[in-house]
Amino acid sequence: MKKTKRKFSAEKLQLVAKILKTISHPVKLEILEVLETEEPLDVSTICNRIESTCETSMMSHHLAKMKDNGIVTSEKVGKQVYYKIVDRQILGIFDCMENCNF
Repeated sequence: MKKTKRKFSAEKLQLVAKILKTISHPVKLEILEVLETEEPLDVSTICNRIESTCETSMMSHHLAKMKDNGIVTSEKVGKQVYYKIVDRQILGIFDCMENCNF
């Protein structure tokens, strides 16, 4: 049997899996959609912009996980913490999902 050449190394596949696992929650995807059009934003503003029920503590938890895994970054200004997307290429996931047949 002939081996086919893979597009991704094992290390790259691990990284992709980590990123997909990190954003695989409807609220986290909504956060990315909100930050796609306007950033940086603080937790309260993000909560007000998403359609899901939002508690500030849960939003902070989601943002912390996304920050820990390199999806978003934060900057503290006074008492407020503002979030923005680290690499906007991740937003291509929405095009991919829109073009899938499911």
